[in-house]
Amino acid sequence: MATGTFDLIHPGHGYYLQQSKNLAGEDGKLVVVVARDITVRKRKRVPIVNEDQRLEVVNMLKPVDEAYLGHTTDMFKIVEEIDPDIITIGPDQDFDLDAIREELSKRNLKAELVKITGYKQSQLDSSCKIIRKIKETEFHEDALKHC
Repeated sequence: MATGTFDLIHPGHGYYLQQSKNLAGEDGKLVVVVARDITVRKRKRVPIVNEDQRLEVVNMLKPVDEAYLGHTTDMFKIVEEIDPDIITIGPDQDFDLDAIREELSKRNLKAELVKITGYKQSQLDSSCKIIRKIKETEFHEDALKHC
């Protein structure tokens, strides 16, 4: 199971999901949990793309076998429902891994927690960098007519 916001898909997302899929092995599958809009607002910022569209796009990505929206109040509820063998945490996710392990144990969930440490470096390798680039770009009015 991989989790994340997946707002404005970029190469870092692809790398994270492929590394997560690799941990599943040949016969395993990758299930992705996409954060709900309310969760994104609490932890990061206002999402650019709404949760339904983010879920749709994640479902289209090659490494992903299944994708679901998370729950709005209890992030462990979806973990209980799916009961994965492994949960991956992205390199830019700032969760307290010990606290997650403790909560998994309390709920009698046996999932191994793995922090993906590599990252696909590129010019626009985060949603924030993409947002900044858009804000800094001067678009001519003629170009915007085609948008």
